[in-house]
Amino acid sequence: MLQRPRTLTMRPATADDEKPIAELIHARSDWLQARGLADWHAAADELAAQAADPDIPTWVLTANASEVIGCTTLYEESPASLWTAQERAEPATFMATTVTDPAYAGQRIGCHLAWWVLDYAASTGHTAVRRGTIEPGLVRYYRDVQGWTVVREINRDGTTVTGLSRPATRMPDLTVTSTY
Repeated sequence: MLQRPRTLTMRPATADDEKPIAELIHARSDWLQARGLADWHAAADELAAQAADPDIPTWVLTANASEVIGCTTLYEESPASLWTAQERAEPATFMATTVTDPAYAGQRIGCHLAWWVLDYAASTGHTAVRRGTIEPGLVRYYRDVQGWTVVREINRDGTTVTGLSRPATRMPDLTVTSTY
């Protein structure tokens, strides 16, 4: 486990982030495989390439100004498969494809990233942040550690998908700075 970074910064991803994001996803996938969980190895390069796509709002969390230790994608629309039309009409941010570096396990890097998203969403006029997962362990983590509320579960092609939400809120004690 690495020492906690001195500074955490969230910024929009660029094409220069493709390789570090791919490495990050592969490292997380190795971690998942070691625990018998589904991994993202097959999709790592495709997901990393989203950093260069101006139509896909990918963000990176950096440590000490340069090391990519997390990423997420923030959409203005929530998936219709998981959210009602009334819910989708509300101004909300949908958080997808969130990955953090397992080398920082136990240091709440995922929490810091999520708290930044809650703050960012509130500062941009959104009332909620939503996310979804197929992993029961992540449902428990998001609910019990990060404070998300389970809104619903759906069955998609034999897989349970859980939708979670939190009110967008300013986080005055946020330890993540922003550059955007």
